[in-house]
Amino acid sequence: MISFSSDDSRSNLAEFTVSELSGSIKRTIETAFDHVRVRGEISGYRGPHSSGHAYFSLKDDKSRIDAVIWKGSFSKLKYRPEEGMEVIATGRITTFPGSSKYQIVIEQMEPAGAGALMALIEERKRKLGAEGLFDPAAKQLLPYMPKVIGVVTSPTGAVIRDILHRIADRFPVHVLVWPVKVQGEGSGEEVANAIHGFNALAPGGPIPRPDVLIVARGGGSLEDLWSFNDEIVVRAAAASGIPLISAVGHETDWTLIDYAADVRAPTPTGAAEMAVPVKAELVAQVANIAARLSGATSRQMEIRRQGLRALTRALPSLDQLLALPRRRFDEAATGLGRGLELNTMAKRRAFERSASALRPDMLARRIGERRQRVTERAALAERIVERMIDRLRARVSGADAVLRNLPARLRAQTDRSRDRLEGLTRRADSAVLNELRANRATLAGHERMLQSLSYKNVLQRGYAVIRDAGDRPVSRAASLGAGSAISIEFSDGRVSAVTEGGDGAPGQPVREPSSPPASSAVSARPAAAPRPAKKSEPPAGQGSLF
Repeated sequence: MISFSSDDSRSNLAEFTVSELSGSIKRTIETAFDHVRVRGEISGYRGPHSSGHAYFSLKDDKSRIDAVIWKGSFSKLKYRPEEGMEVIATGRITTFPGSSKYQIVIEQMEPAGAGALMALIEERKRKLGAEGLFDPAAKQLLPYMPKVIGVVTSPTGAVIRDILHRIADRFPVHVLVWPVKVQGEGSGEEVANAIHGFNALAPGGPIPRPDVLIVARGGGSLEDLWSFNDEIVVRAAAASGIPLISAVGHETDWTLIDYAADVRAPTPTGAAEMAVPVKAELVAQVANIAARLSGATSRQMEIRRQGLRALTRALPSLDQLLALPRRRFDEAATGLGRGLELNTMAKRRAFERSASALRPDMLARRIGERRQRVTERAALAERIVERMIDRLRARVSGADAVLRNLPARLRAQTDRSRDRLEGLTRRADSAVLNELRANRATLAGHERMLQSLSYKNVLQRGYAVIRDAGDRPVSRAASLGAGSAISIEFSDGRVSAVTEGGDGAPGQPVREPSSPPASSAVSARPAAAPRPAKKSEPPAGQGSLF
């Protein structure tokens, strides 16, 4: 049989605490992997945290590692991380001892080759296109002759000189330049802010509002033009209320702002040509139109003159126009005498017919008929008046009967009102008496309560109230010193007194002896007759009885 002692189970290995072991692992990993480059796909990215830090993971087809970008490094990144983007991250490996995890702290990050950038652009293009930012129906038309042109570009490059030179050659107008960075960190935000700034200008303000905007940059690689693929720039271009021309790169260079702009120019110089027409061509065109207008006016006047002449020849002469009216006048003048004779004869015959009907007997018969009709109507009127008088007499008799009965009705109504008023008076007197009795009983109860709570009743049982010189009640002997003037109130009046020293020090309470001392601690002075308490004021210190 083989036995083992407790000493055999011990090992020569050193003991570590959990914190010591975690700290040692952290120092070892950070020393061995202080600067690494990792290629992987971004997973779990939800944007920067409220603290400004970004937390996500890098993964490939077999493994996964946590990643973090601190706030200071995140603001310096040239490319913002996006979900599913394949990147090459540069940083250092560190551990988190609190949970035995390790992660990479990313300091720099770039897409994994041009293919990854193109895939990112296509994904962003699909996303923004689904939101309607590239809708052709939302594109604005460029003004034909703008008065003010706004240019968003670098103030030091050749692009702005080409645009200004081309505009000056074609049609000189007022140009406003908003200087921005067109490459590098923060360039996308500056371009977007410039577009928003031009749109924020008020019409008629101290700074004129542009009629058209040009966002321009020279050619370069995909990385150099990456700022114009930023989502913030694309959204600013799509939301611009001013027509916008995109002139980024050469003709073969395409960025997302080209899809969101109202017009894409192949080059910055081409954008200047699109923005303004050629002044010389406009002057020649206006002169040509003026010449054509003058010629057309002359031809129209000649055509109108010829038409007027033709109409003049077609008009008849004055004699031809007056021949027919003159003939009608002559015929009317010839038949005027015969017509007067015939008219006179016709009037005479009509007069004779009327005169034959005006004989005296006929007039007398008509007068008699009219007199008979007047007599009948007068009789009818008398009968109508008599009937109306009878009806009025009947109405007056009825009204008289009603007026005779009216005093009796008024007296009856007055008696009823008087009885009702007397009843109400009796009820009111009874209610007032009841209310007075109730108030008197309440007042008596309050008076009894006041008498029961008054300290005067306590004085009648042999107690007294001590007051100091200020007529304030004294509740403690310690508050009085030797020689203090006091007043003692009994049930039948007050007396004045002066305190004397006792066994204790002045101002200290005197212990009451078991037997009364030979001399009293308070010597009463002869006082005048007790003065009655004032009734107009309540006794001071009523709440303190002892």
